[in-house]
Amino acid sequence: MSLPALILIAVSLALDAFAVAVAAGATLSCRRLPAAFKIGLFFGGFQALMPVLGWLGARQFRAFIDGVDHWAAFGILGFIGAKMIWESRQLGRPPRADCVESTGVLLLLALATSIDALAVGISFTFMGVKILAPALVIGAVAFALSFAGLLVGKRLGHFFENRI
Repeated sequence: MSLPALILIAVSLALDAFAVAVAAGATLSCRRLPAAFKIGLFFGGFQALMPVLGWLGARQFRAFIDGVDHWAAFGILGFIGAKMIWESRQLGRPPRADCVESTGVLLLLALATSIDALAVGISFTFMGVKILAPALVIGAVAFALSFAGLLVGKRLGHFFENRI
């Protein structure tokens, strides 16, 4: 796989983490550099780990996955869509006040934003790509974009103040 293609894949995988980091930065209540490092470490680490897990899992279960991969994707996406529709109907509930600076919230956000990296790892197996270098590039790009996203969000939060 060429380096430009790998960098484009890494950037596209990290954009959701970047968006979450910008939103987290806009509402951040603590010092920004330690928080930026923490969010970058969580998001970059998960973005690097998930392709490896997908690659290893696909290698083990390749024969089984070939027959049901499209149904699994349909089921997962259908469940997520139904959950989003159900949650949109729950408008009267007050929003949760979880702090993105907490480790538990960061773990969940990092996992949620790295599911697509798991799928990329599975596809790398079928393409015959060795996983170590791509995983490191994906993790490094996600770290950099998440780190920068939190700093950008912190600036935007000051700029927009109460309108956010």
